[in-house]
Amino acid sequence: MLLIFLVLLALAFIVLAIIKYDIHPFLALFIGAIGYGLASGMPGALILQSITDGFGGVLGRIGLLILLGVIIGTFLEKTGGAFVIAQKVLSWIGEKSVMLAMMITGYILSIPVFGDSTFIMLNPISKSLSFKGKVPYAATTVALALGATASHSMVPPTPGPIAAAGILGADLGTVIFLGLIISVIALIPCYFFIGYATANINIIPKFAAGEEETSSEKFPSVGKSFLPIVVPLVLIVLSSIANYPTQPFGQNSFTTVLQFIGNPIIALLLGAFMSFALPKKFEIKLLSSSSWVGDALLIAAPIILITGAGGVFGKMLQNSGIADLVSNNLDNARWGLFLPFVMALVLKTAQGSSTVALITTASVMAPLLASLGLDTEMLKVLTVLSIGAGAMAISHANDSFFWVMTQMSGMSVKQGNQSHSLGTLILSCTAMFIIYVITFFI
Repeated sequence: MLLIFLVLLALAFIVLAIIKYDIHPFLALFIGAIGYGLASGMPGALILQSITDGFGGVLGRIGLLILLGVIIGTFLEKTGGAFVIAQKVLSWIGEKSVMLAMMITGYILSIPVFGDSTFIMLNPISKSLSFKGKVPYAATTVALALGATASHSMVPPTPGPIAAAGILGADLGTVIFLGLIISVIALIPCYFFIGYATANINIIPKFAAGEEETSSEKFPSVGKSFLPIVVPLVLIVLSSIANYPTQPFGQNSFTTVLQFIGNPIIALLLGAFMSFALPKKFEIKLLSSSSWVGDALLIAAPIILITGAGGVFGKMLQNSGIADLVSNNLDNARWGLFLPFVMALVLKTAQGSSTVALITTASVMAPLLASLGLDTEMLKVLTVLSIGAGAMAISHANDSFFWVMTQMSGMSVKQGNQSHSLGTLILSCTAMFIIYVITFFI
C-alpha cells in the first residue's frame, strides 16, 4: 500500500507543479519520477538505470514519429493546404449541413494539425457559413471544437496518441483504424447535444476586415494537400494487416516492401516528403533550422521531452515492483480498461493538457498491463484508446484550447462550460462505452 500511496503522491506533485507553479510538464514528470524512486527505496544504481532505459527506450521508438507528424502538420498549415482540405470537405457536405460540415472538417484537420491551430484556421469559415446558412454561430463553433478534440486525442499521427501507443507497445495501424471508428461514432451523440446546448447561446459573429475573402491562388491543389495525411495512414494500416498471423497478403516481395514502407517511421517520412511539395515554389531554405522545419522542431521538442520524461516515470514504476502489488488486486481485463480511462480523465481535467494526460497515464499503465490482463495485442490498443478517451475531458478554464474557443467566438466562460466542456465529457464517456462494448467481441 505504501507504493500505491507514493504513486498517488507523485501524480499529485506533478499536477500541482504544472497547475499552481507553472512548472514545465517535462521537469514536473522528471522530478516526480526521481522523487518516487527515492521514496520507494530503490537503489541509486537502479534509479539511474531507470532514467536511461526509460528516456532512451521510449524516444527510440516514437521520438521520430512525433517530429515527422509535426513537420507534416506545419507544412499543411503554412502553405494553406489545411485550408484547401477544409474547403473541399465543406463542398462535399454542403453548406446546408453547416454544423456537420464544421465538425467533420475540424476532425480531419486535427489529425495532422494541433487542435488550437485547427480552430484558429477554420474559425473564419465557421463564421461565414453560420451567417450564410442562418445557423447559430455557437453551434458551428462547438461542433468545430469537438470534432478537433475527437481526433486530437484518439487518432495518430497526432503526438499524444502516437506517444501513448509507443509507450505501451501497441500496434499503431490498429490504433489508427479503431481510433477512427470509435471517435467518429462517439461524435454522433455530441452532434445532437450541440443543438440543445447552444439553443440559448446567442453570439453574433464579428468579421474582421477582409476576413471573409481568402485568396486560394497561392494554395496547393486538393490532391497535394490530402496526400501527406492519407498516404501514411493507409500505409501504416496496410502494413499492420500484412503483419497479422493469418498473413492475408501472403509471403512475397510485395508484402516485404509493404512492411517496410508501412513502418510508421518510413510512412511518416514519406508523408513529410510529400508535404515538401505543398509550397507553390519550393525553396531549400524551408528545410533550414530558421524556417518551417525549424518551427516544427520547436513545436515537437517539448512534446518529445515530455514523452521521454513520461518514459522515465513508467520505467521507475516498473522497477519499483508495483506491478506485483497490483496483480494481486486488479486482474479483470474488462474492468481494468476503466483504470486508464479514469486516470487520464482526472489528469486532463486537473491540468488541462490532453497530451500530458495521454503520456503520463500511458507511462503509469505500461508496467501494469500484465497485472491488469491488458497485455494482449488488441487490449494494448484498447488501452491506448481508453487513455485517449479519458484525455478528451474535461476541457475547461485550465485548457488553452478552451480559451482559444471562447475568446475567438465571443462566448462567456459559463457558456463555454455549458456547451464545450460538457460536450467533451459526453464525447469522452461515449468513446469509453464503445471501447467497453468492443471487449465483449475480442
